[in-house]
Amino acid sequence: MKKYIMAFDSGTTSCRTLIFDSEFNIVSSAKKELKQIFPKPGWVEEDPNEIFSTQLGTAVEAMAKININAKDIVSIGITNQRETTIVWDKTTGEVLYNAIVWQCRRTSKYCDYLKANGHRDEIYQKTGLEIDAYFSATKIKWILDNVEGAKERAKNGELLFGTVETFLIWKLTKGVHVTDYSNASRTMLYNINTLEWDEELLNLMDIPRCMLPEVKNTAEVYGKTSREFFGEEIKISSAVGDQQAALFGQGCFKEAEAKNTYGTGAFLLINTGDKRVESKNGLVSTIAWGIDEKITYALEGSIFIAGSSIQWLRDDLKLIDSAEDSEYLANKVDDTEGCYVVPAFTGLGAPYWNQYARGIICGLTRSVKKAHLVRATLESMAYLSNDVLKAMEEDLGELKTLKVDGGASSNDFLMQFQADIINREVIRPENIESTVRGAAFLAALGVGMFKSIDEILKKFNGDKKFEPNMTNETRENKLKLWHKAVSRAFDWAED
Repeated sequence: MKKYIMAFDSGTTSCRTLIFDSEFNIVSSAKKELKQIFPKPGWVEEDPNEIFSTQLGTAVEAMAKININAKDIVSIGITNQRETTIVWDKTTGEVLYNAIVWQCRRTSKYCDYLKANGHRDEIYQKTGLEIDAYFSATKIKWILDNVEGAKERAKNGELLFGTVETFLIWKLTKGVHVTDYSNASRTMLYNINTLEWDEELLNLMDIPRCMLPEVKNTAEVYGKTSREFFGEEIKISSAVGDQQAALFGQGCFKEAEAKNTYGTGAFLLINTGDKRVESKNGLVSTIAWGIDEKITYALEGSIFIAGSSIQWLRDDLKLIDSAEDSEYLANKVDDTEGCYVVPAFTGLGAPYWNQYARGIICGLTRSVKKAHLVRATLESMAYLSNDVLKAMEEDLGELKTLKVDGGASSNDFLMQFQADIINREVIRPENIESTVRGAAFLAALGVGMFKSIDEILKKFNGDKKFEPNMTNETRENKLKLWHKAVSRAFDWAED
């Protein structure tokens, strides 16, 4: 009988399920978009119950497409949007409040308070993270402070916290409350040096320890799904934050190997081995994965808006009918006519860390047409990625190539412009599904299908390379205007 690995990709704007055969070819997939909720400017929420039902629905659909059942599936791996915060009742499973999405800016003022009171260095030394509304800790605090009775219920041990993978596992297993090292490291509550939830940070933010999940290896069996979901139990044997999953799925197993994922946001990670590297240039240190209690660290630059800027062009501005149209239109013009788009819709992440930046369009003249604006939006992803790459190189030395993946990496125009603007070779794998592939590899590792990481490298095949083809003068002029545009976006939303 054929055996399969099922991988959940619980993302920011959609839930997907992909099913892999024993050779790690994708044999089935299903996807459904998630509704995002914007109660106030800069606030982003989702319905946790919709996340769960949508993810479960895509799993059932993907299985039905190839007519398999639970007995055919060896295990499930989960990769997820990180930092997104869910609090629910330990007994009933009822959620207290909508999921507060990683993009949400509602806790910016509290982050300012923490910085003003001298907590930046303490938090960075313990967690590797900058103080920012991006991370989970201040979102948990907001729910406890703003939902009636929540703080008391939490202290009484009645409430649980989890990021998306924790919530999914808890629901699927009927009560297993776990996370993995990669996701724990994104909460701003986990000490990545001692590998423990940090009591001082919990006390600082008045978050009860009893709310938090147990932290496990990125690849191990956490539990089994309840029979009610798939008819039979299925092991869940990996959970990994989406960007760490992509690093793993790209085969960046050695120090100094780097990748950039163009998803809802864009995230550039470099493997730093068993050593945590402290950035002097606005990057964060994070845990890439933990396998057999051995920790691998990474340095990361987070860009909050990337592929979602194309969604903005499609859904909100109605300038394109599909994401694929963006490449067609960008190629219809030779440049952007001096137009620059800074998509700081939810502030700017690395290396700027400006919570109050907002999106702007600069350099508009009557000669700017729809195609120029679309092209400028695509180019913004490459410019922001270049800013992160330069910060990374200042910390670690020159990178010769950049591996890429994620939905927007299928856009040849964007990848060529990326190579041009960083003046480095860009390598795109034949299979750009690196994130979900990483989750599948880890799930297989968690149930012993692989004996070591080295065995996984044999599953990688061809790729496409994009070589830089832009003069230094042109590149420097473009970057000069880009940085001028970015400076105009700073602090727009500050009182």
